[in-house]
Amino acid sequence: MVSPQNILLYLSAEQEQQVREIFDALASRGFPRQNQTPHITITFSHNMAPAAVESAAQVLPGVIPADFQRVGTAIFSTRRKQTVAWLLETGQLMRQAAWQISALNPDDHRSDWIPHLTMGLRIPRAMVPDYIAALDEVTPRHFKALLADRAGFWKPATRQYRALAGPQQ
Repeated sequence: MVSPQNILLYLSAEQEQQVREIFDALASRGFPRQNQTPHITITFSHNMAPAAVESAAQVLPGVIPADFQRVGTAIFSTRRKQTVAWLLETGQLMRQAAWQISALNPDDHRSDWIPHLTMGLRIPRAMVPDYIAALDEVTPRHFKALLADRAGFWKPATRQYRALAGPQQ
């Protein structure tokens, strides 16, 4: 299965490293290794609409950097393997930008954007409670505020990346 194309927000380098250290701590406790680059997805599609990418290139520079606050933990999927994520809140301008971009993606049928940072992909359902408990234990208590300082369009099948906002734009 080919991974979908994504319009993504990325954490500051310092915070990305902090998340990777949390991934390492979880792996050292025997949980599945997490190799993904920490990110917040705005929208995804197997064939992203060019209008969504162009909209992102226009609106994201006006809202990046964007502040996010960790407000809880969410579990996505009803299948055997699940995703554990930090549920995030952000300001109205970032939410409006995400909605505007997503509305141009015909494959995005959500009525609202749920900002989140995936902390565990493909976690076996039976392991999820222990994974969440360990995540709480290894996450520094003060690590509640996150900063997305850049955005990009990622095409995994061809490994193409286009910077949309932030320092590398």
